[in-house]
Amino acid sequence: MSDEDEDSEPAVSLGERTAVEGAPLARVSSRLTWPKEKSEIDRLEGESVIRTPDGPRELSAVLEAVDETYFQRRQEFESEVRQVIGTGPVPTADE
Repeated sequence: MSDEDEDSEPAVSLGERTAVEGAPLARVSSRLTWPKEKSEIDRLEGESVIRTPDGPRELSAVLEAVDETYFQRRQEFESEVRQVIGTGPVPTADE
C-alpha cells in the first residue's frame, strides 16, 4: 500500500482533544532509574505535577504521605503512590 492510497483522515474518529493538567505518574517514574530513595525522588521530581482522580497534585506533597523510604523497582514506587492518590477517572482541565 502506497502513501497515495491512504486517506488523509484517520479511519476511526478520535473525538475532541481534552486538556488534562499534570503528567501521568508512569511518565514521571520512567524518567528515574531504580532503585531509588524517596528523598532522591523528591529532589529530582518533587516539583512535577501528576494527574490524580482529585485533580493535579505536586509529587512532593504526595510523597509526604508515602511511608516507604526506599523503592527497589518502579512498580513498587507507582503502587505506593497510587495507594495515596487512588485510582479512577482523571478530571479534565475544564472541570
